Amino acid sequence: MARNVTKAIFPVAGLGTRFLPATKSVPKEIMTLVDRPLVQYAIDEARAAGITEFIFVTSRGKSALEDYFDHNQILEQTLKEKGKDDLLETLNATNMESGAIAYIRQHKALGLGHAVWCARRLIGDEPFAVMLPDDVIAGEKPCLHQMIEAYEETGGNMVATMEVPPEKTSSYGVLDVGDNIGTAVRARGMVEKPKPEEAPSNLAVIGRYILRPSVLYNLNQNKLGSGGEIQLTDAIAEDIRNGVPVFGYKFDGQRFDCGSKAGFLQATVAFALARDDLREDLQKYLHDVVATGQAAQ
Repeated sequence: MARNVTKAIFPVAGLGTRFLPATKSVPKEIMTLVDRPLVQYAIDEARAAGITEFIFVTSRGKSALEDYFDHNQILEQTLKEKGKDDLLETLNATNMESGAIAYIRQHKALGLGHAVWCARRLIGDEPFAVMLPDDVIAGEKPCLHQMIEAYEETGGNMVATMEVPPEKTSSYGVLDVGDNIGTAVRARGMVEKPKPEEAPSNLAVIGRYILRPSVLYNLNQNKLGSGGEIQLTDAIAEDIRNGVPVFGYKFDGQRFDCGSKAGFLQATVAFALARDDLREDLQKYLHDVVATGQAAQ
């Protein structure tokens, strides 16, 4: 039986250059999707999956991200005095208890694999999750929760997967697909950002992982891969070559790439339309924009 997964790594050291100038002073992870920061969606998903220890791999300039999870006693007291219990409840849901969250600095931008490796001493010999806040997934059951349920049956390593157009494979880690096992497929191999003509399939890995500590051992070798970076995909592929099973999980839900401007805007519209308090006004606005062909200039 697979061991329980209670720790999750959140690599958030990136500079967010695609969102400049906003990210000149605001970490991309706390940019708001409707009225919640991107990172809050990831935290809520992790909590729903039973994660109790949260490890953030950060870099210089991310202090606002760390402050976000602190208790704001002045604001809490003000809301209490004004009887705004609904807002107080919303605020309390963002707080992290002492000891539940840890911050590790990634001093060099050497890729996702290096970011995960930076947290190795806090993982030890336990299985762990990796969550990329840029990937926001809307679903009836949170994606990581789905994966952990499947992982309890399969063990090994597990990555969230989705089909992408063949011409997009160069933007993802891609699975060499083996046998289907229900909602999962067993991987024969993994390739980081292959050219479309060299991709073993169009089944791409997106930002949810459940990994064995053996992946951290593989990362200890500090091998440079695609783009001159230490790739997490390569370390997982090494486990496959060592006989450790790796499964691609076909999650039920819609993924939004909030690391891109278009994906962020799409997610904003989708999540706003799902809100009873926003749907009517937004639908009217979108209808008018389509009808007139005019948006904000």
